[in-house]
Formats: sequence, structure tokens, C-alpha cells
Amino acid sequence: MTQPTRPTRPAQQNRLPRTARRAVAAALAATALALLPPAPARADTIRAQQWALDAMHTDRAWRTTKGKGVTVAVLDTGVDGSHPDLEGRVLEGKDLIGFGAREGDRAWARHGTAMAGIIAGHGNGPGRADGVVGIAPEAKILPVRVILEGADPARKRSRSTRGHALAEGIRWAADHGADVINLSLGDDSKSAHPEAAEDAAVQYALAKGAVVVASAGNSGEEGDHISYPAAYPGVIAVAAVDSAGTHASFSTRRWYATVSAPGVDVIIADPDRRYYEGWGTSAASAFVSGAAALVRSAYPQLTPAQVKKLLADTARDAPEGGRDDARGHGFVDPAAALEAAGELRPADLRPTSAPYGEKFFGSGPDPEPEDDGPAGRLAPVAAGAGVLLLAAAVVLWRTGRVTGAHRLS
Repeated sequence: MTQPTRPTRPAQQNRLPRTARRAVAAALAATALALLPPAPARADTIRAQQWALDAMHTDRAWRTTKGKGVTVAVLDTGVDGSHPDLEGRVLEGKDLIGFGAREGDRAWARHGTAMAGIIAGHGNGPGRADGVVGIAPEAKILPVRVILEGADPARKRSRSTRGHALAEGIRWAADHGADVINLSLGDDSKSAHPEAAEDAAVQYALAKGAVVVASAGNSGEEGDHISYPAAYPGVIAVAAVDSAGTHASFSTRRWYATVSAPGVDVIIADPDRRYYEGWGTSAASAFVSGAAALVRSAYPQLTPAQVKKLLADTARDAPEGGRDDARGHGFVDPAAALEAAGELRPADLRPTSAPYGEKFFGSGPDPEPEDDGPAGRLAPVAAGAGVLLLAAAVVLWRTGRVTGAHRLS
């Protein structure tokens, strides 16, 4: 199997060495926004640097589908539906925070817009040759605001008063037509723990037929702490790799990793109409949500569990032994997943269920006096709260504009 590849980039005077970019990212954690000196921009640089499109074999996948008919819920900081790369793709969503930055403010919808672009961006300009193209450019985005940007002064308040937003958002998305739910967020702090309401919401969404995808976490250099919602049962948890297919050092290594996807030097769109280069498992999660959208578009009868298995079984460059905690089953390949789904027999496409293990579901009829009766259903495992996981480093280019830098907390 070949390693994911990356097209050769043109020489650029405004590009920093990777070590410098990581230093910039660390500094921006405190400054929130900083601008680099102005530099000339080229009209073709954005598309040329979307190495993930080639690495994920989108040209092959798009021969089958580009995601038409599928709705991907983006549970995040909001999505700028007026962005040229997303115009016409963003549905009316839900704001479960209700305060904080608003449209037009700098601390609004930056992370969510970036994720939506990775999933369903369609480019802009003549022939849509400019801007960002997503993995499923004909899919629809359903924005659900469940968290605020790191630079939003109201974020601390939202954490203490809107802790239920993620669980509510998952259920709302499942009830409003989401075929895929992208969770490019999570809590991977030392104090992270499962929350019963969130786990129950994930299981509710899966039962409704929604594929749930989450970022594995960014604590690979800080203890590999378990991240929720990635660790909940049934979730497709996504680790990050670079353009050579190498595990990104920041990407959390844990048992729940399902597959890996691009998470380094990822081009992201921003409400300010500039384009930035980001890193993080948030981006990796969005890429896999786009891959899941392609599979669901072509094979809508597949269950979430079947989609998860397809993506895992067809992943490229599998680690020795078939999987490991760093990269899961390997690098996601939507084209291979689509081909494998096309070879499934009709019986393979029927929903499957595991045997309950008891005669009755629940307590059953009243037992005879000498019977104990079968046990009821076990309570779901608890599950956890969310903070954003994408760290954006060096700004790239807006056609004809200057450069800058920011970090999405």
C-alpha cells in the first residue's frame, strides 16, 4: 500500500519552517490573533496546497458521489453560511448557547466554519477554481452551536451554564435529519470524564441512523489523556497524521482510535475570507465525516456500525497487527470504502443487531413466584464534555490579500 501523498508546493516567501509554525501556534494561544508581515499572494495556492484531496483519493471517490443528499451536522462554534466556499450548502441550524459573539464579530464561528469547509466546501470564483473544496462538496451542513470560540469573552460563562449543550445538540441533530454528526471537539484534559447524558445522546443518534465522528484528542504530547466524546461506544474516533502518513505527535494515542486522517498543514477557510493552515484532530475528524458522507450518499441503507466497519476495513497503510492506538486501522480511504460497499451482498446491507442475551427485552412478564426473571437493560456508560481541538497555526493566502496568523482554541 502507498503512503498518502502531497503535491509539490510552489516556492513561497511567506511560509515558515514547521518548528517556527508550532512556536507561533503556542504564542497565539495567549495572543489569540497576530498578523505576519504582508506578502504577495498567488491565486492558485489554496487549491494546490489541499494535499488531503489527493491523499484521500477524492478523484476516485467523486466518480461515485460527491455527497449529494446527505446532511452533516457540525456541532461547533457556528458556521458562516455566507462564506463563498459554503454558500448554498448551510441549512438553518440551532444555537444552544444563546449568547456570546454574534455574526460579524471576530470571535464567531471560526472553528465551525473551518470544519464545515473541510467537509463540504465547494470552492468559489470562476469554475469554482479558488478557495477550499471539501471531501463531500455536495453535502449539506447543519450547524449546531454547542460551544464558543476560545477568544469569546463569554466562553467561561458558557462552560458553567451550558454544559448540557453538547448532549442536547447531538439529539437535536439526530432529530433534524443529520446523516452524519461531526464532533470536532472534546475534553482531553486530566480531569476529563464520561458524562451519562452525552453517552446516552450518542447512543440515541446512532439508533436513529446517524454516523457519529469525533476527534481523538490533541494530548499526544501531554499525557495521551482519554478524550470524550471520542471514547464513547459506537463513535468513529479519528487520529491525525501528516502528509507522509506519519502519526502526528500531538494526536492522542488511545484504544478508541478507529482511523486516521489529515491533521497537519490543513487548509481551512475563515469567516474573515482568508485561508489558514491548521493542525489538530479536529480537522482529521472533519475529513472522516466527509468520507462517511460519501459512503452514506451512495449507500444510505448502511447502518452507522456498518459505515464504521467499512472505513476501518478499507483504511490504507494499516499498522502492524491491523491497528494501533496511534493511527487506528490506518489512513481513511473513502474511494476504497465505496468500492467495498458496492461489492457487499444484499444480505450484508441489511441492518444487523446483536442478540440481547435474554428472553425478553426489559423485565418481561411478571415471573412465577419461583422465578427471578431476567435482568433489565444495563444503564449506558457515562460520557464527557467538550472543548475545541483544532489548533490553527500560520495563515495562508486570500487571493490578492496579505497574510496573517491565528489560533482557534
